[in-house]
Amino acid sequence: MTYDGVVTFWIFLLLSLIVHNADLTNVGRADELHIGGIFPIAGTGGWQGGQACMPAARLALDDVNKETHLLPGFKLILHSNDSECEPGLGASVMYNLLYNKPQKLMLLAGCSTVCTTVAEAAKMWNLIVLCYGASSPALSDRSRFPTLFRTHPSATVHNPTRIKLMKKFGWSRVAILQQAEEVFISTVEDLENRCMEAGVEIVTRQSFLSDPTDAVRNLRRQDARIIVGLFYVVAARRVLCEMYKQQLYGRAHVWFFIGWYEDNWYEVNLENEGITCTKEQMRIAAEGHLTTEALMWNQNNQTTISGMTAEEFRQRLNHALIEEGYDINHDRYPEGYQEAPLAYDAVWSVALAFNKTMERLKHRQKSLRDFTYTDKEIADEIYAAMNSTQFLGVSGVVAFSSQGDRIALTQIEQMVNGRYEKLGYYDTQLDNLTWLNMEQWIGGKVPQDRTIVRRVLRTVSLPLFVCMCTISCCGILVALALIVFNIWNKHRRVIQSSHPVCNTIMLFGVMICLASIILLGMDGRFVSPDEYPRVCQARAWLLSTGFTLAYGAMFSKVWRVHRFTTKAKTNPKKKVEPWKLYTMVSGLLSVDLVILLAWQIFDPLQRSLETFPLEDPILTSDDIKIRPELEHCQSEHNSVWLSLIYGFKGLILIFGLFLAYETRSIKVKQINDSRYVGMSIYNVAVLCLITAPVGMVIASQQDAKFVFVSLAVIFCCFISMLLIFVPKVIEVIRHPKDKAESKYNPDSGISKEDEERYQKLVTENEELQRLISQKEEKIRILKQRLIEWEATHKGGSGAGDMVNGTNSTNGISIAIAPHQPIANVNSLPSGSMSAALMGGGGGGTAGSGSGSTNNSLNLQATTSSAHQQQHNTPAATLAITQDTHDHHT
Repeated sequence: MTYDGVVTFWIFLLLSLIVHNADLTNVGRADELHIGGIFPIAGTGGWQGGQACMPAARLALDDVNKETHLLPGFKLILHSNDSECEPGLGASVMYNLLYNKPQKLMLLAGCSTVCTTVAEAAKMWNLIVLCYGASSPALSDRSRFPTLFRTHPSATVHNPTRIKLMKKFGWSRVAILQQAEEVFISTVEDLENRCMEAGVEIVTRQSFLSDPTDAVRNLRRQDARIIVGLFYVVAARRVLCEMYKQQLYGRAHVWFFIGWYEDNWYEVNLENEGITCTKEQMRIAAEGHLTTEALMWNQNNQTTISGMTAEEFRQRLNHALIEEGYDINHDRYPEGYQEAPLAYDAVWSVALAFNKTMERLKHRQKSLRDFTYTDKEIADEIYAAMNSTQFLGVSGVVAFSSQGDRIALTQIEQMVNGRYEKLGYYDTQLDNLTWLNMEQWIGGKVPQDRTIVRRVLRTVSLPLFVCMCTISCCGILVALALIVFNIWNKHRRVIQSSHPVCNTIMLFGVMICLASIILLGMDGRFVSPDEYPRVCQARAWLLSTGFTLAYGAMFSKVWRVHRFTTKAKTNPKKKVEPWKLYTMVSGLLSVDLVILLAWQIFDPLQRSLETFPLEDPILTSDDIKIRPELEHCQSEHNSVWLSLIYGFKGLILIFGLFLAYETRSIKVKQINDSRYVGMSIYNVAVLCLITAPVGMVIASQQDAKFVFVSLAVIFCCFISMLLIFVPKVIEVIRHPKDKAESKYNPDSGISKEDEERYQKLVTENEELQRLISQKEEKIRILKQRLIEWEATHKGGSGAGDMVNGTNSTNGISIAIAPHQPIANVNSLPSGSMSAALMGGGGGGTAGSGSGSTNNSLNLQATTSSAHQQQHNTPAATLAITQDTHDHHT
């Protein structure tokens, strides 16, 4: 071979080796098994657990590849990239892994949203997906994710633990705050179903996308006390800050957070994420919250499949993280530190599954190197091997359910003095809660699941009730005494003229009104809710009928007085007929009875409660609010019935007020207490017209209303009794034998009617004086004519004599007695007048054939009694008598 041929041969051989090495680089070496890894590391939202999980996976690869009995003759290689916990970016990373050689046998993924996208697409390539950091319950759907397994337990594993804790602490009312991500939405749906089965009320469910401000405020408005929070750690910091601002922390609130946050999650990245709260404020808000998490670290000091205990793995992991620049020595752990054992065990699960698959494929003369994305047979073998995998790892016992979920215990922790303290463990499969009794509550006791609202019935103050009842009872006794007085002295003129039966009716009405005050103060302190409607009915009946009897009796009196003074009287001595007074009272009472009966039959009064805003208790530090309630008597159409009663009573009050004003200065002897009755009606009307509207305005203030209405009733009753009966009592006491009562009777003076009669008599007297003057003039003329007649018939020879004022001539005799002047009527004493006018004459005789004439004029005025009991009315009587006797001789 020539030199040129040798050179050409070596060049060709070198090129062949280069090409062969290039092909080996693309397809991988024959002793390598390749898997793809998708880790969320550098994102700004969601779960960035790849920061600690990727170093843990690398440790696992080193440990697996060192095991000579595991994957003999093969080496496990991991190809990874960052998804930033973004579904779109995660899908892009997956496609790059699939379409770039070497061919991958399985995919590792973290972050629920990315796992959802990857697992839903990976089935098209017959790839098994193993998620080390995905808790979304949606991933448990085998029809949607047929090739998915996960070493991270489903988020639904927390829900049985939460329900168990709620039952343990007696919480039956919770609220939910969630981030709008699929993992949390599906978790909340499962939690709602479990709460419904356990009888736990979900008071509200609030969700947010990125800003939780409004959602947290709504929790405060709903008085949420036990709150389950489901969100990624970045959103958790925003929620915690808003919790502090809204004061949803401390002894009155308990928060459930997700347990896979880092221990110092609440005080890191505050400035970078724009959190406006300080570290101290965040610590205050975080104090006392509970976390539930699947057990991610083996709690026993056992040697795991890797030959290490969990604590030895922690030390190795810490060292690896320090080398990557994390400040572990100052508790500055990267995100995903809690899930790091899951990533470590996930790599071991892959290795064990591959190892088992290789053994099964040997019998078919196949190898894992023969797997392609279209090879369903090898994919099923890998699936079966993964499904049956079980070992003790650094995260505990690793095993998968039929849905591909990790079976694990749940750990419960509480933030105490800035550090997480383990409270216990819960085994969902066995329903076994191991409790360490290490919980510490702010305030020293278990918080309540709601503000305890104590319903407190507002009642009338007992001293006030006793005081008003005492006054009412005294008034009833006074009214009874006056009834006895009225009956005992009914024969006395001062009692008879005031119509004692009307007074007795008024007193009975007063007693009923005063008795109604006792019912007005009877509330839930004294009667049960079932008996309260009867008290309501009794109040309406007593107060309405009592008012009608008392006021109606007085109204009938003042009405009759008004009739006496306004209607022309044909008989001034006409008496008041009592039956007319009683008929008026009966008519008013009949209207009341009709309205009250219709009210009770068609729309009876019932007990209703008025509620007031919550109030803080005075002498307790418990989380208690007072809900005041006040009893009312209500019916369906209560306003209609009240309008009827108030309208009827109001018309009578206004009309009575008018009559009392019209008759304010009038007195009649038939009703001797008319002035006092009018005054009483005036007071009653004014007080009632004020009390009714004011009582409706202050209806929600039980003490004020009771006092106002009670005092109004008491004043009306006492004023009426005092005005009408005190003058009568004084008169009877001063004159026990019924003598000279008119002197002390304020109504015995000259009334308007007496004055009119007196003026009439004065006019009559003046007329009589005029008549007397006319008669005197006639007598003078007659006397003059007699003198002229004598002078004419007797002449000079006539003889005449006049003896004692008597002229006698030719048988005619005229006797005239000089009259006396009539006394002036105005000079007479009040109540009496007398005048006497008298005239007398003599007689003469004549011889035969002569006549005799006697004329006499007598005028007499005397006084007569016009009023038989109390008043002397002047009278004048004029009598003119003329006797003429003719004598014939």
